[in-house]
Amino acid sequence: MNTALHKSRSKNTLTVHFPDSVKMDEKEAKMILACHYYEAGIFSSGQAAEMVGISKREFIEQMGKYQASLFHLTSEELESDFRNAL
Repeated sequence: MNTALHKSRSKNTLTVHFPDSVKMDEKEAKMILACHYYEAGIFSSGQAAEMVGISKREFIEQMGKYQASLFHLTSEELESDFRNAL
């Protein structure tokens, strides 16, 4: 896989060349990267959606397909919050 980063005034552009054996379209690659950046707290859901070229609502609806969570908590943190709420 080869990558190149190009900067312009308003946007950063990343070019990725996947091996021929990898069958992934551009939208899927963008969605995977956007989900990762969202979960890491680097992007807001709006920024992630903009990167993919879809609405914020559509991004949130599709996150599960990529095993990404809308919530920034581990399962242990969620369980603890739930126990504390009782």
